[in-house]
Amino acid sequence: MSELTERVFDSLVIGGGPGGLTAAIYLRRFTRNIVVIDKGNSRAGLIPVSHNYPGFPEGVPGTQLLNNLSCQLNNYGGEVLRGEVTDLRLEDGHFVGDYLDDAGDTHAIRALTVLLATGVADVGLPIENWREAVACGAVRLCPVCDGFDVMDRRIAVATSEINPVGHALFMRSFSADVTLFDRSEEPILSDDERRQITAAGVHYIESPLLGVTMSEDMKPVLNTADGESREFDVFYPILGESARSGLASSLGVETAECDKIVVDDHQRTSVPGLYAIGDVVRGLNQIAVAAGQAAIAATTIHNALPWTLRSKVKS
Repeated sequence: MSELTERVFDSLVIGGGPGGLTAAIYLRRFTRNIVVIDKGNSRAGLIPVSHNYPGFPEGVPGTQLLNNLSCQLNNYGGEVLRGEVTDLRLEDGHFVGDYLDDAGDTHAIRALTVLLATGVADVGLPIENWREAVACGAVRLCPVCDGFDVMDRRIAVATSEINPVGHALFMRSFSADVTLFDRSEEPILSDDERRQITAAGVHYIESPLLGVTMSEDMKPVLNTADGESREFDVFYPILGESARSGLASSLGVETAECDKIVVDDHQRTSVPGLYAIGDVVRGLNQIAVAAGQAAIAATTIHNALPWTLRSKVKS
């Protein structure tokens, strides 16, 4: 690992999800010296099959997409190092990231720029066997991604703190059988919101949702405080989320709701040389969006760095 600490990289990419890997591919094709660190927490790895990412007519499993991108990066001399960046700071005009590898050793990586693609952490209801439930499509995390895939099924949705009825109304475009569960101890819907869901034909369960179990055939069963248990085909928990922006915050980066990083139209944060893309920034949480942001950020980074003039190839 000595080569990690003996040089100054053009860019340190933190996060090996679709956004981080796409940015790394661009940067390597720009002949930039980079290092990619990934903790292995990409939400893309939870996706059974994505049907709305361009170029895959039959859909693509999240793990396959990540593997394809890693292989593509390898083709250009890049690789992903497993581990975690535990601290990020500025020293003598360089970014310094403390890289904790899988063996428990820490290495100080220096770079001229840093690109954060650290994503978000989900927080929410306790769900029995939630990984298996997500893998089989019984519990789903993204209505925008896969609403089409649950057409005409029995759909349960939990309220969220912001716009509590919005996701239930969104799902009515895909099924006539949508039930909204209140996750709060006291009902949080306003009179106007109640009128909206009534007009849309959304069923509303006021008794607080306590948790979710799975039936033998992996159907979500929603258990409420009144002792009732109701089975559905699909459950959208509408989990709260918290952006993994702690490294940026330690440098004084401007953040917004859910700790999301604020960036400009070139993915630059309020700290010069620090960029951010994907779910960790404000905007629509979509793989296609992260990929587009990756292209913008990588190109901006390349153009901001000193030029690397290529030597003439000897004949």
